[in-house]
Amino acid sequence: MFANMHSDTMLKIKKWGYLAFWALVLPLLPMSAFIGREAGTQDYWAWFIYFVVFGIIPVLDYLIGKDPSNPDEEVQVPSLSQERLYTYSLFLMGFLWLAVLFFAGWVFVNNDYSWFGQLGWIISIGTVGGIIAINLGHEFVHKDPKLENWMGGLLLSSVTYAGFKVEHVRGHHVHVSTPEDASSSQYNQGLYEFLPHAFKHNFLNAWKLEKQYLERKGKKNLSVHNELIWWYAISALFAVAFGLAFGWMGVLFFVAQSFVAAFTLEVINYIEHYGLHRRVKDNGRYERVTPAHSWNSNYLLTNLALFQLQRHSDHHAYAKRRYQVLRHYDESPQLPGGYAAMYVLALVPPLWKKVMNPRVEAYYEGEMDQLFRDGRRVNNIA
Repeated sequence: MFANMHSDTMLKIKKWGYLAFWALVLPLLPMSAFIGREAGTQDYWAWFIYFVVFGIIPVLDYLIGKDPSNPDEEVQVPSLSQERLYTYSLFLMGFLWLAVLFFAGWVFVNNDYSWFGQLGWIISIGTVGGIIAINLGHEFVHKDPKLENWMGGLLLSSVTYAGFKVEHVRGHHVHVSTPEDASSSQYNQGLYEFLPHAFKHNFLNAWKLEKQYLERKGKKNLSVHNELIWWYAISALFAVAFGLAFGWMGVLFFVAQSFVAAFTLEVINYIEHYGLHRRVKDNGRYERVTPAHSWNSNYLLTNLALFQLQRHSDHHAYAKRRYQVLRHYDESPQLPGGYAAMYVLALVPPLWKKVMNPRVEAYYEGEMDQLFRDGRRVNNIA
């Protein structure tokens, strides 16, 4: 649809498209909460947002098509990077998420849901949390300004996943696409084999990395200097606030939606690097990270929804690059669909492997031996 569109026009569309997408989607929250109560169908409407994200958006991705535009490095990137509207948009979405979270807690307690409706509402809101809270938190924690960095921590605390702030930046981005990284899925590894290791390792590794960081600074681990203690304390305050406002059911909702948000993140992690690896050089070290070590997807609609997270290759090659100037690389490995479609596929491991294994094998034709080095550990980065 946009293949012949001029780059300047496409950039203007995207400038407002990030907010426009959510301006259309967020009104679905009260609709799915209140429609059906008189008819007794509220349990089914509780699943509506989940159906939109993983049912309707994948279809629209294919109908709308891909985004062909890359910003010009010399002319557009410097000005776009400095334009504050893009950052203000993220702050606005972050505060909207916090309002949505408490609204959703009220709905959970006050709607006459059966267990099926309660489950649907938790999964729907947790999915939104994974998309907004963790995705925006991810964008913020990569930035140096303290206000942005702290906003990232707050958003991650709202889904009790503060460890991501430390482990993702100091762990994942260092060891991505190597066996040392629990967030990089290995070739032929199923999702449900990947998830338990990812949850456990990433939580423990965050505390380990923070301890090492503080030791280098000559500070104690169990002290006010440990940022993880602060962020998890904020998560506890969220739980207390939900308890005071909505009782024990409110606490249950907060904890459950946090798990779903974290689950959503780790499924996306599984998708982003599946089967890709950094080659081991003659000196025994891994090659440096390049755009070849992440799967790219350039479907426009999901890129608007995820603030261009699908241009993941450029993000890993240049981690501090702002979302509005991330580039698409044709030479990077390409997913056959947007993240929403691939998420659904990943939930069914035999189908995932049937679709993705041939793509991994084609990408690494002639060096398949590297895909089967799971037990190999290389500690130095070239």
